[in-house]
Amino acid sequence: MKHLSLAAVAGMIALAPAEANDSAAALAIGGITLTKSEAIRMDSEDLFISQAAVRVKYRFTNASAQDIDTLVAFPLPDHIASPVTSIPDYAELKFQTLIDGQPAKLDFVQRAIFKGRDVTDRVTRLGLPVMPLFEVFEAALKKLPKAELDALVKEGLLQNIGAPDNPDWENRWTTRTIVTRRQVFPAGKTVSVEHSYVPMPGGSVGGALNREYRSTPEFAEKRKTYCIDNDFLRAFDARQAKLKEPHMYGEHWLAYVLKTGANWAGPIGDFRLVIDKGVTDNLVSFCGSGVKKIGPTQFEVRYRNFVPREDLNVMIVKFSNE
Repeated sequence: MKHLSLAAVAGMIALAPAEANDSAAALAIGGITLTKSEAIRMDSEDLFISQAAVRVKYRFTNASAQDIDTLVAFPLPDHIASPVTSIPDYAELKFQTLIDGQPAKLDFVQRAIFKGRDVTDRVTRLGLPVMPLFEVFEAALKKLPKAELDALVKEGLLQNIGAPDNPDWENRWTTRTIVTRRQVFPAGKTVSVEHSYVPMPGGSVGGALNREYRSTPEFAEKRKTYCIDNDFLRAFDARQAKLKEPHMYGEHWLAYVLKTGANWAGPIGDFRLVIDKGVTDNLVSFCGSGVKKIGPTQFEVRYRNFVPREDLNVMIVKFSNE
């Protein structure tokens, strides 16, 4: 997707880590493997993203002469341990899937990934949770023999972020979560699928976008991820100049996995994306082309015969106490 920042269009904003495109999948040894469907095409995808809600509507057609019963996967954002990152409670997502208007039975599958390897068996064999919820994780660690604990540290799976005499253990694996469902795609028929959920929050307190940090590698990476251009920075500087304190703003991020949408037969026939920044005074930046403003807080992107090659990352900046 080509770059376009919306700073010149209106006041903008950032979001939070989000979720992903449907993809045919197979439960393989070592976890879920996304597979490519040669018979089922995605006729359309209508995606709406805001800080309060994510909604996506698909239309799929089975072009073959046989019914296809398959596992469909919807990957959620990876959770990477960090002192400033909260553990997501996926119940708070209120994730729902409708197939032709009827609720679908969903399963949440989680795997532990470390340096590209699936280490789920290694983690669970020791009684450790794949998603390290604090109390459960701490209780499991206390039951570990010292030799096992030392081995995990040596392998890099655990790290002490506390003092040597008062350790505070943090997992170093990534928790990968995928929502799965069984679905039958009838021969020669078109099926509608709808997902809705509350996105998980992500972001940071102000400072990283300030002028003094714009020569750092961290800023360069952020600029690439969110396609931040000079128009956005000029709008940011103008807004920041009105603040009582230069750090009185916050970044909010929303990520959405688009690339798995390429796993269906052919391109996505009609792709529509609407991003709602929520408040007119916020700043927003994301990568896209042909962006149009369709309302005071909403921006639209449309593509025909779209093959997603990059995932979507949106940054919303909110200012306070002006």
